Amino acid sequence: MKPLEHPAIKSILNELPREEILWLLFPGKHMSLLSTRRASMIISRVRLIAALFAALTVLFIVPDMLVLPWPIWGQLAIGRVVAGIAFAGLALSFNGSTRMRDAYLALGALFAIPTAFFMFSYLLLSGIYLNGVAATIAATYAFLPIVMVAGLSMFPLTALEVAVYAAPVLIAEVASALMGTDILNLTTLISTSWLVVLIAIVAALSCMSQLGFMIALVRTAIRDALTGCFSRMSGMELLEIQFILSSRSGTPLSLAFIDLDNFKSVNDGFGHEAGDQVLIGAAEQIRATLRTGDMLARWGGEEFILILPNTYCNDAITAIERLRAGGFGLRPDNKPITASIGIAERMEDTAGNWKTLVEIADQRMYTAKQSGKDRAVSSCSRGQQLA
Repeated sequence: MKPLEHPAIKSILNELPREEILWLLFPGKHMSLLSTRRASMIISRVRLIAALFAALTVLFIVPDMLVLPWPIWGQLAIGRVVAGIAFAGLALSFNGSTRMRDAYLALGALFAIPTAFFMFSYLLLSGIYLNGVAATIAATYAFLPIVMVAGLSMFPLTALEVAVYAAPVLIAEVASALMGTDILNLTTLISTSWLVVLIAIVAALSCMSQLGFMIALVRTAIRDALTGCFSRMSGMELLEIQFILSSRSGTPLSLAFIDLDNFKSVNDGFGHEAGDQVLIGAAEQIRATLRTGDMLARWGGEEFILILPNTYCNDAITAIERLRAGGFGLRPDNKPITASIGIAERMEDTAGNWKTLVEIADQRMYTAKQSGKDRAVSSCSRGQQLA
């Protein structure tokens, strides 16, 4: 049986679209909503683990003190206190952040602290002869890299990210061994390193499984089941993100509020199933005219929100003219579907937040309705109404 024909592999491939399979391997193409949720989960788990390790790292001074000779346990105690303080600081950091940059920093710190402590403890213990219980306790320090790499499985990471975080741990183990032992331990070093690699592979599979599940959930949650557009909730989140980015960078952000005209008559005259087909067709027509980076969300019923990042008001009018020229599909009686559209732009309308921007566009959509429908209304210099 070929690897790709294995039932488990086929199940994964069938569950995720082909372009999203790459999301399991590399993070570069992740959608912003997925990145936001993934960052939030990674940071929350890092903070929880760091808080736990802050306590446990210091508590393990007691076993060291009982079985290891002085001054070894005293030196290890200093290292544990320093590591515990670092873990505590990490547990208090990045609170509320949803940025992947912060998630990477938090996860890097979570692994950097025990990696540094491992190198310190390994070099400290490698030149000391111990026996009995003391030798057993000392030997547990050598398993720290294995525990660290296995801990990666708790996070929704791509294969590349697992490799990036596991590699320094493996390098630290090899470096510590080469600095602290002689060539006679080369066999042990190779076997231990190979074990770390195997555990990293298993951890990667676990991480990718979590990520795949998250992708499926996010994809289901953010899409409107009928039209395939972004749902209202995900549209609100996208709009908030785009508004923040626009405000910080001083770039324009346009918004079009689209309401299909006379949609109630379709439901009343031809039934709700026919109405659903009209909505599906309208969404397809709108998406066909979108540029890369534009986003369409179903706001409710026959209402849609079109988000146009980095687009000035006059450019938004051009986009809407192109949209109206392409049409919104046909009614069941083959008459064309029209729409009333309100256009707003963050800087042109001095909107203080994304909700205000939506309200302005919504008000202009109603103005278009009251002015005879099948038109767009804006405050741009090219005219207030596009009939």
